[in-house]
Formats: sequence, C-alpha cells, structure tokens
Amino acid sequence: MILSWEVGDRSGATALEFMDDLRSRLANRVQLTTDGHKAYLEAVEEAFDDDVDYAQLVKLYGDAPEGQRRYSPAVCTGTRKRRVTGNPDRSEVSTSHVERHNLTMRMGMRRFTRLTNAFSKKVENHLHMLSLYFVHYNFVRVHKTLRCTPAMASGVSETLRDMEWIVSLVDAHTPVPQRPGPKTGTRARPESRAEALPSLRND
Repeated sequence: MILSWEVGDRSGATALEFMDDLRSRLANRVQLTTDGHKAYLEAVEEAFDDDVDYAQLVKLYGDAPEGQRRYSPAVCTGTRKRRVTGNPDRSEVSTSHVERHNLTMRMGMRRFTRLTNAFSKKVENHLHMLSLYFVHYNFVRVHKTLRCTPAMASGVSETLRDMEWIVSLVDAHTPVPQRPGPKTGTRARPESRAEALPSLRND
C-alpha cells in the first residue's frame, strides 16, 4: 500500500515534509529504507527521532554510456547497505519495492514521460492526476498477488471500492458553481419584446 507521496525538488525541506507526512500515517514502529540521498538523513531523524529502524541502500554507479548521458542512467555496479538508526534487519534493507512501483506508475500514467504530449505541463494538474492514481491503486485496483486491494490487505478498508466512489469523493470536495451575475456596465434586459416597444393603441 502506498502510504505517502510527495511532489517537489530534492531539497531538505521537501524531504522533511515527506517524512513528516509518512510518520503521521503510521501507528507502529517500522523499518525504513531510503537511497543515499543526504536530505533523508536529517529528515528521518527529525520526523521519527529514534522511533524507527532506518538504513540506507547506496547504489554505486559506473560511467554513463557515451553520448547518452542526458536521458540514459549510468550502469549500477553494486550497492552498499548502511545502518543509520535503530536495529534494521539487514536482509530486509531494500528499495526494490518502491523502484518497481515507480515503473508501474510510469507505465500506467504517461504524465512522467518526457518529450511527449502526455507530459504534465502544470504542477497543479500533475498533483490532481497523482491523487487519482494513488486512490485508485490503494482502494480500487485488485492486485493479483493479494487478490484484493492494498487497503483491504492492510486492514484500512473492508470494502472494495469502485470508480463511482472516487467520483463521489471529487464531487464532495468540489465547490458548487455559482450562477454568474450581470456584467458591470450593462443594462438589464427587458422581460419581453412587447414591454420594450411603445404602445401603438389609440385611447
């Protein structure tokens, strides 16, 4: 189940906001693994203090393919596991699950695909699309390995939701559109054509 997500840069402020949100959604002590991004070190410490078993999985890379450095990643030549806080199980230190989900997300939602017309042009629209995707992933999509939704497997929900439920959530948080008033500087229209014409009857 996807517990938390964040859209932002790679700064310490973004990492802290992400970890604070993740911490607020957990009821028990967990084991946490991140990559070697330095911003996570302070963010995890400030958000969790000592109430976490935290380790980093640092990947070691070789040189990028010649002439393809902009869009092709360098070859991973190895990894290094490093304990940071608590007592993490070394055999469970892995980022494979989140990396596999990144692939699932990119294949199912083309807004991350650069150099295409599906790439998000506005951050606001990108956030809305991600919100819909994660709600569908957690509460609507039945996963083959689980035979239910992640929310049902984790005990968060006992009900299999559908797209109508997502639409009802959107409608509940959408302001009711107001009828536009008359434009400034315009005259009120007469109720009928007959009222606008002078009377031609002779009394």
